Amino acid sequence: MDYDLEEKGVDTKKIALESLKNTELFDELIMGIRSKDKTVRTNSFNALMVVAEKNGDILYPKWDYIHEMLISNNSNQQYVAIYLLANLTASDIENKFETIFDEYFNILAGEKTLPASHVILNSGKIIENKPGLRPEIISKLLNTDETFKGRQKDLLKVYVIETLRKIPSDPSDKTIIEDFIKSQLNSSSSRTRSAAKCYVDRCFIDL
Repeated sequence: MDYDLEEKGVDTKKIALESLKNTELFDELIMGIRSKDKTVRTNSFNALMVVAEKNGDILYPKWDYIHEMLISNNSNQQYVAIYLLANLTASDIENKFETIFDEYFNILAGEKTLPASHVILNSGKIIENKPGLRPEIISKLLNTDETFKGRQKDLLKVYVIETLRKIPSDPSDKTIIEDFIKSQLNSSSSRTRSAAKCYVDRCFIDL
């Protein structure tokens, strides 16, 4: 059956809901996230993101399949995996994320800006679903400047600041986070300075 995944503008939310009761469609979406066709891949990904957010237990059995995409050399597959795995942490009853923690966050020690930025932007979701991992994740975020081997470190620090601003405050790391933010007020990057100032203004940090 043709589900028009190769067509732009399809209703991926509708497709997601249909896939919950249609195994043929669900399997097509699973294959679709590895498709070389950008439209098929995007539609499949968007539909499975809805499934992951609303019915993660349905997608959870495909964890290992998605994990394979995370550790592949294919940047498109890696992007999909970064987002789906982060959302599936809410359904991770077997604590599988803990076993791939290093593989996921070691992307921050690579040279590619895009995958690193997506890991940062998904960190808040993981902290929300796995609060026990908060100390390790916060440490990874605050040390991005030291671990990342690429050139756009200032851009990544902007994403770090935005992520930190969105997660609930916790007394255990409040001081180190505020010290990091304050240090970025003197960044050579105007965008990083602006993000730090926004954090200060919104989170009422005393300077």
